[in-house]
Amino acid sequence: MPADKGLFGCLDPAIWRGVYGKYWTVMATKASGKGRSAGKLLNLDKWYQEELPALISGRPLRYLVHAELVKLMEWKLARGRFRPGLQRLVVSNSEEEVESCTKHAFDLLPDVEAAIAKLSMLKGIGPATASAVLAAGAGDEVAFMADECVESIPELCPVQYTAKHFSRYLQHITAKTQHLNEVDSQKDWTPHRVELCLWTWAAANQLQPSLMEEFIVLGQPETSGQPVKKVTPRANKTNSEMSNEKTVKRRKMQ
Repeated sequence: MPADKGLFGCLDPAIWRGVYGKYWTVMATKASGKGRSAGKLLNLDKWYQEELPALISGRPLRYLVHAELVKLMEWKLARGRFRPGLQRLVVSNSEEEVESCTKHAFDLLPDVEAAIAKLSMLKGIGPATASAVLAAGAGDEVAFMADECVESIPELCPVQYTAKHFSRYLQHITAKTQHLNEVDSQKDWTPHRVELCLWTWAAANQLQPSLMEEFIVLGQPETSGQPVKKVTPRANKTNSEMSNEKTVKRRKMQ
């Protein structure tokens, strides 16, 4: 299975959890390629993943203020393709427009399509950025539409930045979330966490494939309809298993 598309077809929650645990390592690797901007990307990502959700959930009603939406766009452009025109458009929205529109969007959940449409009324906000807004305040319902994540799902290539394509993407992410919660005893998977795993896997294989070497992915993606063999992290092998493997190898050489 190609490394860049292997994770989405994986059925083993242990692999997903292991990949999730690599997120900050991979993010640091990505940031290191930014040169003098490395610290900026890490700080923005820390803010988006941890501080912004806490700010939103700490309010009586969920919404973003103007400065937060501007910073969210700065994060999105630093993490992906830089498009300065979008930043200028987002800045041009008024404080009242941002608070009213984002508050209404969160109120529309769980109707994600309606929430995306509402946010897209703001200048500079398309489905991808709208999904980032919703994922920050409702990660248990929405996943950010990152290019790397969409491209990890074969049926969704090439990426299209439309509300319809986002809807298809979220359907796949939601189905994967439900599967992981069915087979994982911890049952703490959310669409946003699944999205982070897909991003981690894709980014690592683009930047430094060795970061994923401890995971052995076998078989075909589950979407192919073919049997999926068990996915096993190398780190899970016991000393006894490794000793047996060495014994078999010696016998073969004799």
